[in-house]
Order: sequence, then C-alpha cells, then structure tokens
Amino acid sequence: MTSSPNLLDLDITGIAHGGTFIARHEGRVVFVSDAVPGERVRARLTEDSTGESKSFWRAETVEVLEASPHRRPHIWAEADVSRSPEDRPGGADLGHIDLEHQRALKRQVLTEALDRFAGPGLEAPEIEAVDSTDGTGWRTRVTLHVDDAGLVGPFAARSHRVIPVGTHPLARPAIAEAARRLTGGEAGSVDLIEPGDGEVRVVRRERMDQRPARGQARRPAPEVVYEQVGDRRFQVDAGGFWQVHPRAASVLDAAVYGVLDDHVNPDATHFDLYGGVGLFAATLADRGATDIVTVESSRRATAHAQRNLAPLDVTAVTARVDRYLAGVPASTKAGAVVLDPPRAGAGRAVVDALDALAPEAIAYVACDPVALARDLGTFRGHGWNVTTMRGFDLFPHSHHFEVVALLTR
Repeated sequence: MTSSPNLLDLDITGIAHGGTFIARHEGRVVFVSDAVPGERVRARLTEDSTGESKSFWRAETVEVLEASPHRRPHIWAEADVSRSPEDRPGGADLGHIDLEHQRALKRQVLTEALDRFAGPGLEAPEIEAVDSTDGTGWRTRVTLHVDDAGLVGPFAARSHRVIPVGTHPLARPAIAEAARRLTGGEAGSVDLIEPGDGEVRVVRRERMDQRPARGQARRPAPEVVYEQVGDRRFQVDAGGFWQVHPRAASVLDAAVYGVLDDHVNPDATHFDLYGGVGLFAATLADRGATDIVTVESSRRATAHAQRNLAPLDVTAVTARVDRYLAGVPASTKAGAVVLDPPRAGAGRAVVDALDALAPEAIAYVACDPVALARDLGTFRGHGWNVTTMRGFDLFPHSHHFEVVALLTR
C-alpha cells in the first residue's frame, strides 16, 4: 500500500460483471476500473466506497505498475488511463484491452454467471466476433448530455458529470461528425441516430425536471425511421429501441432462426415476448409459423409492429408480458416462444408462466449474462434443458454482449 490512504497497490485477479475488475485488499473485495486481470495497478478509492462498514470497495486505476500483455493504448484516447479518472468518458470500459482477449473475458463473465446461478453442467460458448474491423465505428445510436453550463458530451464513467470530448471512435462516422458539430442548448440529453437510410437524426430531450406537466402542451409525435433486416423493412420511432450495432438485428435474427430449426409447428400458436417492433415475430414467420402473437408494453412499438407485420398472420398486443401470460387460456397449444427481455431478465413470474404454457421450445435472447443465468436456473428447475447457446460480441470495447439460447424439454 502507498503512503496515501486513498491509494492502493492491487493485484487484479479477475473481471466482474459490468466491466470492472477484481482485486482484494486485507480480505475485502475491491472493484477496480480500467485494469486487466494479471496486472498490478495503483488505484484510487472512490469517495463513496470507503468505510469499514462497506462489504466491498470501488477504485479507479491511476497507474499501471505491471502491465498485462493484453493491454493496448485505449481505443478512445480521451478515456485512457493516463487521464485523471474523473475526466475519462464512459462507454468503452474494455477499450484498453485487445479485442480477442475482450471476448475471452466476456466468456469468463458468462461462465461465472452460469456456474453461480444456472446450476452445474452448462458450458459458456465462445463469444463470436461479428466483423473483422478494429471494433470502432459501429454505434448507430449515441446519447450525449448537456449540463446547466451548456457543455455537451458523454458522462464521465460511473458519473453524471458531462465530459466534453473531441472524438467518438465507437460511433458511426456520420454520427461522430454530427456530435462534433453539436453546441449547447437547454440542459438535458441529445440522441444521435443513424437509421437504415444513413441520415443522422438529432433528437433533443429535456431533463425530467424541466418537462411540462401532464395536460400541458403536447409534443409532436416522434419521427418514424426505417431499418432493414434481410428483405424486411421495419419502422421504428427515431428515439425508440433498435439495436445499436448495424449488423446486430441481422445477426440475432439469423441466430434465432438457426436455433429454432425444426421446433416451429405450423399448427401451434407462437409467441414473441418483449417483441418491440416485431423483429422476432418476423423470424417466427420465416420459420413457418402461421399463428403468431407478439407482446410488448410500449404502445407505439406495438403500433409499429402491427404495420411491420401487416402481411403476416400476427396479433400485436400491448401488455406487460407477465400479465399477458397470466391470461393465456390453458387450452392453448403453444409452439415456439422467442423471449427477448430487457436487461433485468424475464424473472420468475414469467418463467413460471412459460413453463405452465408448455411451449415446444424457447429461444432466449439475452443482453445481460447474470439475468440470463438466473432465468436459466429457474427454467432448469422446471425440467427444461439448454440445448444450444451462442454468444455474440456485438458491442466491442464495452462489457456488453448478446447470447441466444435454446431451451427444450
């Protein structure tokens, strides 16, 4: 330990879910940013993490004492460890590690989540690269922030302080250029969106405490943009949810199509849960389903799904998935289900309801490895088997990745 009480010299032993790294100091776990397993670093404790009552501490690397061979100059120079931690923008928490090792670390995170929450016997898949580039220039959607002084930029890592930057290496080139041209304005956030037509949209959002009260002047309806997956066109609100990597929707569509294989019975009812604007309902139709229900809590997304899927035999329902499943008749003959929950996962209520529905197969699309592992553990407790699992590195230089798993009886 160094002479400063806020600085620790630490040996990094692993990676934690969420893009931080694991060390120990006098028996206490310390989660450290901007490190690599196998390194020795000097790290500064964050102000809100200290205290003997804390079960773990958090710290930020300020100096690399013994570097890993997998360390590289940060892909985003403004987030490099040479800058003060409070001045490093967030969003590229693995950008200092070579890409191949990033994928190995992501697999390690998934392995540890499965071991802890899903029960024995599940092997994490390799995390597949989806392109052969250096992992930059892929973000089709970027959110920046405007503070009370009019500064525009991303938040600092693990903070709500705006950091002005001159580059955006993970963004699509047109978005990076639009970001450089942004000037201040009212405090809030700015979404930069590059949909399928390649034209960047700039959507400003007011801060929550500045938004008009219910009943005051209504805002205009959001602009509708279009995305292309194969030969299908999907309309979506410019600020609505769509995958941020330009190939993500196609990759996941192909993965779900592949794992379902011969599990789609044309005589059954099939379900696309947390269906958004209808991507996986279309996948089910491509697999031969003729009776499909897509369920989504957002009314606007459901309306888009109705239009996107109009040529198909699809019923688009606006509802919370747990409440919808509670009302499905017991006599329903369920075929395949595509389950694409938010980051928190499906949860026990949805898993229990799906088990009671007894579909022929479930294709689970996951954006969070711990939530996935918990849900898989619940499914396995009901007697379901995980027969296929694939992982995709759709968000290089960040800790995020996607997994597609097939569950059968």
